[in-house]
Amino acid sequence: MGDIAKGVLGGGWALLVGWILPAALNLAVFTLAVAPSLHRPTVLDPLWPATGGPTALVLLVAAVLLGLVLNALQTPLYRALEGYTLWPAAAYERGCRVQRSRRQRAVDRLADPAFTSPIRRALLQGKLSRYPVSGEQVAPTRLGNAIRRLEEYGYDRYRLDTQVLWNELTSAAPEPTTKQVVTARTSVDFFLALLYGHAAVAVTAFASLSASHAHRSVLVLAGVSLIVLIPVWYNAAVAATDEWAAAVRALVNLGRKPLADGLGLALPKSLEDERRMWKLVTRMSAKAYAPAADAAFAPYRVDPSQAAGEQTQPVS
Repeated sequence: MGDIAKGVLGGGWALLVGWILPAALNLAVFTLAVAPSLHRPTVLDPLWPATGGPTALVLLVAAVLLGLVLNALQTPLYRALEGYTLWPAAAYERGCRVQRSRRQRAVDRLADPAFTSPIRRALLQGKLSRYPVSGEQVAPTRLGNAIRRLEEYGYDRYRLDTQVLWNELTSAAPEPTTKQVVTARTSVDFFLALLYGHAAVAVTAFASLSASHAHRSVLVLAGVSLIVLIPVWYNAAVAATDEWAAAVRALVNLGRKPLADGLGLALPKSLEDERRMWKLVTRMSAKAYAPAADAAFAPYRVDPSQAAGEQTQPVS
């Protein structure tokens, strides 16, 4: 029973909750509100919206397949809402300017001595924390900034670029921290999948108004309701990144030492030396090898014979 629960709480759970469940919810809305107004071939009559078992089975299979497709497309789906994909250059630059202005206003208000309300300061500090530390890293959307702050954490603190070393870090870090990252991201996946599904169903609902036997009042109500919910899910996704950022912070803080050990490196006592070491590791992973790396890594490398001796030393 414990192994079953462990499997459910693994990657399969993230896929189910993050992508398949919202796909099923959107398919249910489509089936109830939009599908009855659409023209359909006669051969599909037995499977079209009904209360029978075949329809439920078809919807279940469709939800699983759609969830798998969304999961496979998650990178472009995220990038579109972060402002990196399909954004014209002018729109991208304008979005960055708007976000930098909002970030600066929050900084100025927190520095204002007249702004003394503890609750309002805490709320404003929470909003400010969803921006990256560096103004040069600001993205053109709120979601892009909320995700960018967790992507820059390792580099800002330790010069450990988690974008480059993500696979190594998650492989070496303690298992509970990697599970926390997956679980925290699942909430963001869920809201993003709902958002995209609502947009698709709303477009289909409005496009179906021209059908000869369309239930126009139902289609308009469904389309408007879904459009109204889209910003709700977007704001929920932005808020859900707080837990994701906290999980990535724990992953970096607790995974640095095991990662260094796995790479055959000794974690320096000095933070400045550690930052220099991780910068070298990132450069080694992202760029072609250069002979100068041998001398640069020498102060940080562990003697393999000593490491083997420590591993084989009997436990008293």
